[in-house]
Amino acid sequence: MRIALFTETFLPKVDGIVTRLSHTVDHLQRMGDQVLVFSPEGGLREYKGARINGIPGFPLPLYPELKLALPRPSIRRELELFKPDLIHIVNPAVLGVGGLYYAKSLGIPLVASYHTHLPKYLEHYGLGMLEGVLWEILKLMHNQAVINLVTSTAMQEALESHGVERVHVWQKGVDVELFDPSLASADMRSHLTQGHPDAPLLLYVGRLSAEKEIDRIKPVLEAIPNARLALVGDGPYRADLEKIFEGTPTFFAGYMTGKTLGSAFASADAFIFPSRTETLGLVLLEAMAAGCPVIAANAGGIPDIVTDGVNGYLFDPADDRGAIAATQRLLSNAAERDQLRQNARQEAERWGWAAATRQLQGFYQTILSQSMLTAA
Repeated sequence: MRIALFTETFLPKVDGIVTRLSHTVDHLQRMGDQVLVFSPEGGLREYKGARINGIPGFPLPLYPELKLALPRPSIRRELELFKPDLIHIVNPAVLGVGGLYYAKSLGIPLVASYHTHLPKYLEHYGLGMLEGVLWEILKLMHNQAVINLVTSTAMQEALESHGVERVHVWQKGVDVELFDPSLASADMRSHLTQGHPDAPLLLYVGRLSAEKEIDRIKPVLEAIPNARLALVGDGPYRADLEKIFEGTPTFFAGYMTGKTLGSAFASADAFIFPSRTETLGLVLLEAMAAGCPVIAANAGGIPDIVTDGVNGYLFDPADDRGAIAATQRLLSNAAERDQLRQNARQEAERWGWAAATRQLQGFYQTILSQSMLTAA
């Protein structure tokens, strides 16, 4: 198959969407498909054999790390030369709308996927009154697609309840070779605790942005004597978080990737994830693959990954002491913590990227078969 992929974010940016897309592109190419990526300009021209067509863009005012790339006529020429069997638009917002337009105008089957719970983000940026309008826009765009893919059953229910049709779950995936408990390191633990390796180490990995609700970790840190917190990642909310956590034993570690990131996961005592807006939370699977016990909000797509008391702990996000109680329980029982580590790793081993990509290929092939029958 020849797939034209339109995405509002791609490498070299680092986030959960890019993680999924980069692994998907890699495995599609390995399996004999050809992928052409349209994304905001990031300096890359090729990835794992797939050509990247970077479109010039400008920073999003509320989120400068993200670029808005406006569709341009050259996209049509590239599509006509590539001759895709289908177009897949990811989180259609600006560039993705161009993918939708060209799919319709060129008669190419359209797939759409939903990875960021944008309506719920609005309240964190003072725009909650626009949630209803945004749902109507999302419904209008997604209902143009032959199939809409989401990353959890919670998101399937959310989209269907707002009138989005033909919604299916695209299964989760994780690199179980890159993220492994064997990467635990005394040096990494000393680095993340800033020279206090014997102290309980709490870890957060991800964007430092308002919707991630990282400030909700502060009471947990304050409730546990001698605990240290490491925040791995960066983002538009970093300066605010530095003020919020001022005077606490919190280390802003910046971005980490590859085995360095795997070592950070494996070296921590607990991975804390308070966000209530996750469509899935791939970073949780990465932590679990590395054997790091997870404490996360019982919200969004997270329960699709974490089974409370089996491979991690879920807490009620409406309970101000929920995360505190879960973390105290985890840190106070070494035997239970070791069992959670083992169970977390076993759960992650079920979800390799190859299987997730084969499932995606199945969706693609079904769409192409339907298209051929319609044409006949």
